Amino acid sequence: MRLPKLACPGRRAEATAIFDPALATTTDRLRPGTARWRRSALVAVAVMGLLLAGCGSSHPSSAPPGPAFPSTPAGVQAQWFFQAAGRPPIPAAAIRAHLDAALLRILPPTALNVLLTGAGQLGLVSVTSTQPKSVSFVMSIRGGQRFRVDVTVDADGLISNITPQELPPTASPASVIPALASGWVAQPVTFEAGGVTIHGTYTHPGSAAAGTVPAALLIAAYGSSTDRNDNAPGQPDRNTLEAVASWLSADGVASLRYDKLGSGQTGWGPYAADPERAGLGTYEHETAAALDFLAGQQQVDRARLAVLGHSEGGIYALLLASGLAGPAPKVHAVVLLEPVPMRFLDLIEQSATASLTRQAMQGYITAAQAKSTEQAFTRMVASLRRTGALPPGLQPGVGLAYTFQRPLREAAQIDRYDPAAVAAKLPAHTPVLLTCSNADGAIGCALVDHLAAGLTQDSARLDFVHLDGVDHFLKQDITQNTADYNESLPFSAQLRAALKTFLASNL
Repeated sequence: MRLPKLACPGRRAEATAIFDPALATTTDRLRPGTARWRRSALVAVAVMGLLLAGCGSSHPSSAPPGPAFPSTPAGVQAQWFFQAAGRPPIPAAAIRAHLDAALLRILPPTALNVLLTGAGQLGLVSVTSTQPKSVSFVMSIRGGQRFRVDVTVDADGLISNITPQELPPTASPASVIPALASGWVAQPVTFEAGGVTIHGTYTHPGSAAAGTVPAALLIAAYGSSTDRNDNAPGQPDRNTLEAVASWLSADGVASLRYDKLGSGQTGWGPYAADPERAGLGTYEHETAAALDFLAGQQQVDRARLAVLGHSEGGIYALLLASGLAGPAPKVHAVVLLEPVPMRFLDLIEQSATASLTRQAMQGYITAAQAKSTEQAFTRMVASLRRTGALPPGLQPGVGLAYTFQRPLREAAQIDRYDPAAVAAKLPAHTPVLLTCSNADGAIGCALVDHLAAGLTQDSARLDFVHLDGVDHFLKQDITQNTADYNESLPFSAQLRAALKTFLASNL
């Protein structure tokens, strides 16, 4: 259920949206009422984090002892909706039997089932009812994310309005990060790459008596703004790769994650005066140096090395494992978590066009404004590919997607690679774990299919896992809201199980 949030001061979609911070906050002006559902159904949130933003109640509704729905007309319908939401898709006939005609016009069966994508394992937290025609209930999804849902019925007892509102997590950011395995340590380390001192964390058994273990290099997401834990300015609690490192420790796999040039403790170093000097090769050298450092550790079995890339880090993982990033220790297994699946600038342009069209449909911009901005994006992509620079006279906001804490040179150069073509260059029969999610508002499964096609040749033994209700930063989150990347939500148990099985079989 892609449940929209109510707009309010103090909480908006972060301007650190994955690809387009300039557009990330243009859809946070929703008005109360059933129109929220209509708008949510129209927004299949795209790569740039063009997401519905808002706020939740500061506390859950009061609940009677032992939550149960009342036998009122609204209570009966609320119970049906709660039960049906946990088992999507709901048959169209059932939806028509429970929603009134006015609501069906703005929320037809197909749209409601789109909204229910990722919902499942629902828990009833509380129910509040003060009148026969309305009920409020709080539900949890997979034991983590919580929503308050207000249901109103008409004179005939049919649902006339469903208003969802996400509630704040009950956990703290640190509490959702899995603990390291007993006896393992997360050791701060540094290594050199092209004259830059790179800072990272090497996670390994605390005692040499443990002997040698397999190891994985973890490569973080977007550009130069994302640090070793997959955190970025404005979103310091995503903690994706810290969680992955803890999972790996429980599976007996050492790991290295590091702050890329421009992020965390590494910073810009010798590039501080002119970050634009940093190009694709600079970041490729980092990955090779990181893998070489990891392979050289006394406890690491260099015959059992993996590389794991998240989002844009997936492109660098493929370049490293295929040998295109330069000389490096041999990679024996590859893990691609919600990876960028196509040429970088194609992805940006395609997503910009789709998002602008949706904004125009929702009335946030005019058709003429959408067309003008779309043309500006097209000019920008063409200029970046031709010259590595933005075109003159670019309208404000359009270039922000590319100048946001990443060198333009690197963006233009990484665009030369189609990840599917790089994947086809992997050594024969390389084991690859690839994931996509039906709730990833940044990179959907339909796009990842393109990359999967490049991995189904002789180059890979592919394990393609479709995650359910998991956001781009691997948290159990169905909202597709960039603000939730930083929330204290559980990481995907489905992914954790898939990763454990894959590494046990291939390292």
